[in-house]
Amino acid sequence: MEITIYHYLSIGLFMFLAGLIGTILVKNVIKVLISIEIMLLGVNINFVTFATFCDGIKFDGYIFTLFYTGIGAVELAIALYLFYLMFQKKKSDNIEKYGDL
Repeated sequence: MEITIYHYLSIGLFMFLAGLIGTILVKNVIKVLISIEIMLLGVNINFVTFATFCDGIKFDGYIFTLFYTGIGAVELAIALYLFYLMFQKKKSDNIEKYGDL
């Protein structure tokens, strides 16, 4: 059995949908942030897949993946810091307590 582009795209789609469902259903702020990172991982898998199978000599997909990973790391660091500041006030990790933002 040969591994084709559809195998990689289905893994990327599964990761994105798992992150999307986690973002919608979970009430804990940390779990929502992890779910968003899982969505970013699914998108990165698709970028690398298209760069490998369709791009040829250009490395645009790999460059986008590196850039997107860096942006995701900075986004997560800022979101965790903001959550830390809000947690000091509210003393809860339930996302419904932060409705006044």
